[in-house]
Amino acid sequence: MVLPIVALGHPILKQVATEIDQSYTNYRELIDNMYETMYKDDGVGLAAPQINLSIRLFVIDADPFKDTYPEAEGFKKVFINPTIIEEAGKEWFFNEGCLSVPDIHEDVLRKERVLLRYYDEDFNKKEEWFEGVCARVIQHEYDHLEGKVFTDRVGAMTRLLLKKKLEKIRTGDINMPYKMIFCKKSR
Repeated sequence: MVLPIVALGHPILKQVATEIDQSYTNYRELIDNMYETMYKDDGVGLAAPQINLSIRLFVIDADPFKDTYPEAEGFKKVFINPTIIEEAGKEWFFNEGCLSVPDIHEDVLRKERVLLRYYDEDFNKKEEWFEGVCARVIQHEYDHLEGKVFTDRVGAMTRLLLKKKLEKIRTGDINMPYKMIFCKKSR
């Protein structure tokens, strides 16, 4: 089932998400729905807060980046209750976008490697290093679990230049090819 995407400005995108365990209702169906939503909306990652659930879960399929970034080929994973243990390597810019912040893409500076502790879809505990574009997508989705969006990571001048566009997203004054959940317009 394709789920609506929460738009920038919704309070759930500013919350720190809570952990879940195997007793979480229909979590496997939720994972399937998240992948279906992500693919339908042309995303490479989707975090639960983006579908209005404040839980520590995200899915990634970085395969669309495989032509430019070989490490992305076949990189499809579920991350439950992830914790970033360490970020390492050089910082590098990458032009990021987000289903919750439609039609905006900006360069964001992040580290090239990340050590992550998480549970997979079978609740097997893992601790792994990821690098390149895969680390980038992980860091982007992880931010959603920490109450951040990529526009929080751009410079003040860029945010100022984006102010009108961001306000249109916050108030729902945009047309999107996918269903979105907006905050009520301020009066």
